Amino acid sequence: MTRSILIKGGDIVTMDEHGSIVHGDVLVRDGRIAEVGQKIDGAADEVIEAQGAAVLPGFVQTHIHLCQTLFRGAADDLSLIDWLKERVWPMEAAHTPESIRASAQLGIAELIKGGTTCALTMETVRHTEEVLRVVKDTGFRATVGKCMMDKGDEVPAQLREQARASIDESLALIKNWHGEAKGRIHCCFAPRFAISCTKELLSEVAVLARQHGLMIHTHASENENECEIVERESGMRNVAYLDSLGISGAHVMLAHCVHLVDEEMQALATSKTNVSHCPSSNLKLGSGIAPVAAMLERGISVSLGADGAACNNRLDMFTEMRTAALLQKALHGPEVVPASRVLRMATIDGARALGLAEEIGSIEVGKRADLIVVDLNQIHSRPFTEIVSALVYSAQATDVRTTIIDGQIVMRDRELTTLDEASVLEDSTRQAAALHARAHISF
Repeated sequence: MTRSILIKGGDIVTMDEHGSIVHGDVLVRDGRIAEVGQKIDGAADEVIEAQGAAVLPGFVQTHIHLCQTLFRGAADDLSLIDWLKERVWPMEAAHTPESIRASAQLGIAELIKGGTTCALTMETVRHTEEVLRVVKDTGFRATVGKCMMDKGDEVPAQLREQARASIDESLALIKNWHGEAKGRIHCCFAPRFAISCTKELLSEVAVLARQHGLMIHTHASENENECEIVERESGMRNVAYLDSLGISGAHVMLAHCVHLVDEEMQALATSKTNVSHCPSSNLKLGSGIAPVAAMLERGISVSLGADGAACNNRLDMFTEMRTAALLQKALHGPEVVPASRVLRMATIDGARALGLAEEIGSIEVGKRADLIVVDLNQIHSRPFTEIVSALVYSAQATDVRTTIIDGQIVMRDRELTTLDEASVLEDSTRQAAALHARAHISF
């Protein structure tokens, strides 16, 4: 790893508590931000020229499925429950260690190239250790959870677990991987959602997460049909049911939360439970539009995620930022959810939701050096009068020139350094074809 990096002459969008923007330099030393200033003198092992570019903290995505990257384009134009039963679950059941690895490599390559430096990812039931190995090898930062599923008549046999075995396997992964790669890797519990998990599994996960100081990552209230099933089975609304089992609090991430009543929003606010908003996924699956403006007004922690390539179909935070802002404006007027708030959702708010705000999410001295350089000298970005607006409404994933994670340059001038892009593409294409054949998916 390069011991010191000097990024020179950029517009530094710090995302600190004051929203400071500094034209100048950032010095990285031994993986951490050592200095931020208008002009930093001194030698560095590598100098990155950033004139005409924005320097900002890497994006933090709070809901991803790396295991689904090979499913891109293979599950289009279906509603959530059919999407799961007809395509996603059969393909997850057909995964091998080799296909999971190819899927994770392809997903992380896309994330790095689009400026995402950290993700909260829910994997499938088996082979999660392959994803963890890829995270370690690529220099990526992630909180990873093995999907937990011990309920559901239509769940493929390869995904249907016994509660005890699911919990034990999750605990083994946590023991072996949590805190690895000098803290870049975290583990969490990842029960899929209420209708694929028994009450007993969810209750024990709630207890274990608090005992071990770990996150819980699950889906909630994404689709009206899902909400109806949970209410029919439990007699409660989705969020209320999870809360009754102990799955709420600042260590819990609920993906989607599209269909909420006022009482549920109040429960989220009171318990400080986090919500991951996935606007493109919600639109493509026809799930609806999450009440983000109302959640933010109540003080609920809302961050952003692309979800998986099976339902988006891209893992691009620029698209999610722009879409999140525009949807709320269409519903509530142009003043709501301004660009500055959306950029916070994509950076420091995501870091805070993952319990990592002391380490990443803003450009401040002492924090880990997770940084991106975004070239704004582009036809689609010029002219601009306000840099945050340019980043949220105009910039694209392909404008990211350099990505740094933990002080390591993982993309330099659009070229990946910890992955061979040609090999990733070749392997993913081969593995996807074999997986579709095993899952009996034809087009």
